[in-house]
Amino acid sequence: MRAPTALEARIGKSGRTLCKVVDLSRYGARLETHSALRRGSTIWLTLPTIGTIAAEVRWSSDLSAGCEFSTALSPETFALLALGVSGTDG
Repeated sequence: MRAPTALEARIGKSGRTLCKVVDLSRYGARLETHSALRRGSTIWLTLPTIGTIAAEVRWSSDLSAGCEFSTALSPETFALLALGVSGTDG
């Protein structure tokens, strides 16, 4: 199950690079970034509510990328993130 989102997130251990999560599942996310990510690289993605999670970049095209989480989100965490977005969008 995938959910369209508009989550503001950060990339990197220091969390300096901003990105937007535009699609989310328990197993990964599609990101819009301000700089290209390299396919096969591991990133640290800081998500609202849950904090930092490791993910591997599975594909990258211009300023979009798809990543797979090293550990799947629990159903509860996924629901929390998905509901949080719909709750703020109206």
